[in-house]
Amino acid sequence: MRQELNSKIFKTLSSTAEDLHLDAYVIGGFVRDMFLRRPSVDVDIVVVGSGIELAEATAAKINSNIKVKVFKNFGTAMFRYFENNEDLEIEFVGARRESYRRESRKPIVEDGSLEDDQNRRDFTINAMAFSLNKKNYGDLVDPFNGMQDLEDKILRTPLDPDITYSDDPLRMMRAIRFANQLGFNIETESFKSIKRNAKRIEIVSKERVLDELNKIIMTKEPSIGFQLLDSSGLLEYIFPELAALKGVDVRRKIGHKDNFIHTLQVLDNITKSTDNIWLRWAAIMHDIAKPATKKFEDKQGWTFHGHEFLGAKMVPKIFAKLKLPMNEKMKYVQKMVLLHLRPIVLSQSIVTDSAVRRLLFEAGDDIDDLMNLADADITSKNIVKVKRFLNNFQLVRQKLIEVEKKDKIRNWEPPVDGDMIMKTFEIKPSKEVGIIKKAIREAILDGELLNNYEDAFRFMLKKGQELGLSQKNDLLNP
Repeated sequence: MRQELNSKIFKTLSSTAEDLHLDAYVIGGFVRDMFLRRPSVDVDIVVVGSGIELAEATAAKINSNIKVKVFKNFGTAMFRYFENNEDLEIEFVGARRESYRRESRKPIVEDGSLEDDQNRRDFTINAMAFSLNKKNYGDLVDPFNGMQDLEDKILRTPLDPDITYSDDPLRMMRAIRFANQLGFNIETESFKSIKRNAKRIEIVSKERVLDELNKIIMTKEPSIGFQLLDSSGLLEYIFPELAALKGVDVRRKIGHKDNFIHTLQVLDNITKSTDNIWLRWAAIMHDIAKPATKKFEDKQGWTFHGHEFLGAKMVPKIFAKLKLPMNEKMKYVQKMVLLHLRPIVLSQSIVTDSAVRRLLFEAGDDIDDLMNLADADITSKNIVKVKRFLNNFQLVRQKLIEVEKKDKIRNWEPPVDGDMIMKTFEIKPSKEVGIIKKAIREAILDGELLNNYEDAFRFMLKKGQELGLSQKNDLLNP
């Protein structure tokens, strides 16, 4: 018997089920991860009978203070349980059989047996169950030979894959996510079925698709998942802007790199340095506008002028369509896309203090993330070229440190703001205020003016006089 089944929670579940004359099993991902020796805190219990009844009785036996969440419409219940430094989330459901309508992934549910419940599971490795019943406690119930598929690292559906994927198309995304996470292969007939049923993904909510997409992005090598999404046909339905990066055009024997492959290389590169999902999203989006800006020019060959500006404009629309958050996370990705070429441009020329100040001003606290993205964006197969870029980036980083220490320009706020300008000249909000503010900012960023109040105030007076304004409040003169 597995050591995990000796824990107090499973023993209590067993005795409670015996008292209630119910059959209960631990099933699904928790069982799979036992064999894979992967940490798992989500425990699914299937009950031949009322899952809610077993949840409430078990919680009461363990500790009367445990709060049970009951979802009567779904016939499920759950509670949290802390044991051996593990915070487990235990969910109970009655065994059931399901049938589906063509236009919906919401099943028609009926009470069923353990066999019915295992039949409805997505993959054989997730259909395995351990008995919690006194008569055969710890016995493995594995009707589809999931253990063999675990050993062979194969993802296979318990029933006909066309039925499994058509009934609930989200399972196609889960197949690719599991393949990516676990390093498994999708069984040949199963993958052919995903290709046949790819369009069915359109009936799944954007939120559920995004959840799977984010899990793929957070794997160690997310390019595997995206390659599978592409070759299965799913990508064009869930993220057509990314799919549009595929391919190489050739004119006069001049081709450009495949921007889809390049983007996946950048994504894999960035995963080595960060777990920040939004920086990973920035890696995915950084060249998203290249198809729209692609042009062949006689002297330059293929160009993508302005793709960073158009890409930044595309970010909010893509976020909204994918149901990504329309908040500071979106603005962060938008900033990364807009600025992603700047470190590369700096590394190719003499790095001036002015250029560094502007980059620090625009990137703010995200400057380190931007430099990591720039590192990841170097995907050339020319080792000498890569080494030169990375060495130059180190020079840029050193210059960033030096200028920041000297000028304190990161997250810069102007030493003279709009209120001060209006009070000094006794004017209302107007274009003159904006002109003076911009002139102060540009002068400081260009190094023509020191970043302090006294110099900025004198500069403000000078610009005001040039605009025909006169100082009305002498008390404000430093």
